[in-house]
Amino acid sequence: MEHTLFAVDELSGFIRAVTLVRPSKSLDDVTPASVKRKMRDKNFAKDVNRDDIRRGAEELGVDLDEHISFIIESMKPVAAQIDLNTG
Repeated sequence: MEHTLFAVDELSGFIRAVTLVRPSKSLDDVTPASVKRKMRDKNFAKDVNRDDIRRGAEELGVDLDEHISFIIESMKPVAAQIDLNTG
């Protein structure tokens, strides 16, 4: 459980930030590639620890792209509650 929380915490916040800068503010427009591009931008969401995101996926034994996709899909059912759009 601890590894799962660690793997999801930073990433879910980062994905939310990526979504909020999209014109649509929709999780449907966020991809693993767009998240990873923003991860390379050190000025974007600079308080988010990128190493923790990578290490979280490693600790779960999953590919980073798969992990990002899973978290994006997991956030969609609660998008309205976290002030994001879907569809």
